[in-house]
Amino acid sequence: MDFDLSDTLTSALPEQWAPHLTGGVSALIVLSLAACAALLLHALLYRVLLARIEKRFGMTRSLLRRARRPLSVAFVLASLIFTVPRTNLDRQVEDVIEHAALVLLIVLVGWLLIVLTNHFADRSTRRFNLDVDDNLGARKHVTQLRLLKRTTNIIIVLVTAGAALLTFEGVQEYGVSLFASAGAAGLVLGLAARPVLTNLIAGIQIAITQPIRLEDVVIVEGEWGWVEEIFATFVVVRVWDRRRMVVPLSYFIEQPFQNWTRESAQVIGAVTWNLDYTVPVQRMRDKLNEFLEESSLWDHDVANLQVVETGEKSVKIRALMTARTSPRVWDLRCEVREKMLEWLRDAYPQALPRMRGELEVDDGRRSGETPSDGGQDRNKRRERQSERPS
Repeated sequence: MDFDLSDTLTSALPEQWAPHLTGGVSALIVLSLAACAALLLHALLYRVLLARIEKRFGMTRSLLRRARRPLSVAFVLASLIFTVPRTNLDRQVEDVIEHAALVLLIVLVGWLLIVLTNHFADRSTRRFNLDVDDNLGARKHVTQLRLLKRTTNIIIVLVTAGAALLTFEGVQEYGVSLFASAGAAGLVLGLAARPVLTNLIAGIQIAITQPIRLEDVVIVEGEWGWVEEIFATFVVVRVWDRRRMVVPLSYFIEQPFQNWTRESAQVIGAVTWNLDYTVPVQRMRDKLNEFLEESSLWDHDVANLQVVETGEKSVKIRALMTARTSPRVWDLRCEVREKMLEWLRDAYPQALPRMRGELEVDDGRRSGETPSDGGQDRNKRRERQSERPS
């Protein structure tokens, strides 16, 4: 016994609805089967093609993996374009499906452009190594590539969304009226989009002028850290205690900040001591050179010790030293500070900060008194009053 889906639906539906609905259901079934067949064909071809190029073409294989989902959408779209003209659908339904296919085609083109942009940008980024000590050139190129990639992706998304929306007649009329008149709606939209556009333009400026790069050592809002990641609208700064600061891109264009590794990854570190005037400065200078020669953190570039300030009670001595990276110079500063304090404590304890007292003796002759009638008590009081730190 043969089963006819069209006859069954025709007998079950009202007479005036039957021709339209039965034809629509049959067409939908045909379109669904065509889409499923396209997905199966895509999966089969993708697996065969991926197996053939697995060991020969690394670049092609990587690109094919990234384009897997857009290609599946392309297969479904091709099946719809091929099947819809061959179905008995109403003209209005065909128009809706054709419009949906057009929107899908626009989205597919934008998607493929984003895939290609990310693929070639990431492939170019892998040529540079950020793990070496002298990575200034690598950080420069990686920063440019990542910023330009994200900016390009945003532009592609905006253009794709605009092109898809312009396929609707209502949006076309609204867009024409919006561009034709500089009214309140345009001002509101402009003000609302200002932060996004500001950061987007700042990202392009940073990619070109590069006031900051990835892994730069910066001081932002009094916090010392590294530039961990630069996104399209904000920057993530990794603070030394593992906190993360999220800063808008426009901040690095409009506000002053410190960049310690703008020209080189090498950093100069300073260590200061407040010591007594009896400190042997030349011996400290010799000892500093000895400590630096023993340390594996020093890069043998800068080693200097000077008296930078004198005060009423002590002198300030500063030592300068360099290392290849900022974490190394931090550890080197701590190491030199500890060793120098231990050496001063053992070899020259008198050079450490001390409290001095001044003794003034008065035997009472100027006032006509003798030690027996109160001069000794007055001397003691003056001795106590004259004690002061130095």
